[in-house]
Amino acid sequence: MPSQRSSPMQQTPEETRKTPSAVAEETLWSRPECQAWTGMLLLGTCLLYCSRVTMPVCTVAMSQDFGWNKKEAGIVLSSFFWGYCLTQVVGGHLGDRIGGEKVILLSASTWGFITVATPLLAQLGSGHLAFMTFSRILTGLLQGVYFPALTSLLSQRVQESERAFTYSTVGAGSQFGTLVTGGIGSVLLDWCGWQSVFYFSGGLTLLWVCYVYRYLLNEKDLVLALGVLAQGLPVASPSKVPWRQLFRKASVWAAICSQLCSACSFFILLSWLPTFFKETFPHSKGWIFNVVPWLLAIPASLFSGLLSDHLISQGYRVITVRKFMQVMGLGLSSVFALCLGHTTSFLKAMIFASASIGFQTFNHSGISVNIQDLAPSCAGFLFGVANTAGALAGVVGVCLSGYLIESTGSWTCVFNLVAIISNLGLCMFLVFGKAQRVDLIPTHEDL
Repeated sequence: MPSQRSSPMQQTPEETRKTPSAVAEETLWSRPECQAWTGMLLLGTCLLYCSRVTMPVCTVAMSQDFGWNKKEAGIVLSSFFWGYCLTQVVGGHLGDRIGGEKVILLSASTWGFITVATPLLAQLGSGHLAFMTFSRILTGLLQGVYFPALTSLLSQRVQESERAFTYSTVGAGSQFGTLVTGGIGSVLLDWCGWQSVFYFSGGLTLLWVCYVYRYLLNEKDLVLALGVLAQGLPVASPSKVPWRQLFRKASVWAAICSQLCSACSFFILLSWLPTFFKETFPHSKGWIFNVVPWLLAIPASLFSGLLSDHLISQGYRVITVRKFMQVMGLGLSSVFALCLGHTTSFLKAMIFASASIGFQTFNHSGISVNIQDLAPSCAGFLFGVANTAGALAGVVGVCLSGYLIESTGSWTCVFNLVAIISNLGLCMFLVFGKAQRVDLIPTHEDL
């Protein structure tokens, strides 16, 4: 059943006269609604990553078909982030204004179509590199709105004491999606060719869109949102957000820096691990190294959310818990990334890769929720700013990794780069990170 609760586009005059806390309480999902949306958003995140990792999984086969070298493959892999970094802030702002669920559905319908159409673009002419790069840029543009809109949605609809577990549960979809494409995609790749992987992930996304539209969204709200986007009209009276105050806070910049570093290190591993295993251990099975790390990461993500909410319920300070999660998510994961670059054993490499990816999921209960701690009224926008920085760093990191591999012939430098980036973000957050709200407007300060 579609939710009948108030959305940012539906506020009545009576609602606008209520206090912010009263309005916020009324917009929270009931438990059945929260469970339904958590399940659907988990699946949505899964399908987001199914589409996102099709290119890394298929890169080796596509390189053989099209004659790409490492630098050219790096261009295609990194081009996703060229588009991804451009729509983060837009996605967060739209999520704050018209509702994150509407932004997510609209973007999913378009990225699903682009994913299905990608193999067709490859057949348009001889410029395969240009067409694949264009396809990945478009996919990045469309997927860039997802996580900022998701952050906005959860900050408005989920009570604070349950946000870490809810976000970690939904965030586990990233590992689940990578697992699905790594497993089923590897089989399709061997049996039917790389084109079938794109058809599979894009087709599932379009089916998910149809289900959410049919059973969870209010059709009138969605039509209104489309009208707003088409006309470019304001959807509500502009809220007074203290941007000058927001970006004067060291804790905000610590959150942005930590998100930048965690996103960059994750994107490097996501993009290059399949190629690393394929080249370093050529006789290994693709379904093993494309499945096992992400399979183990799913319970790790759920555990991190449960542990975070449990520690807070036991009286530990919120910022202490957030920093502990980042020590695991950035610090400990970087140790295993370093180990990955210094082993010649396939078994050890699988253990190190699984541990590094698994501990990175603790970031869902650390920095991702900390942004909601700092500014729940504009969490989507702030997360968009932070993730834009992460996406830009991802462009540089993925391209630089391809250049380093091509120049040195060694994978060690790539994993050293991941460790350096991760620990820079960790140090910033440990020193300057806080959990107090910074989006409240002081009555005595003229902003």
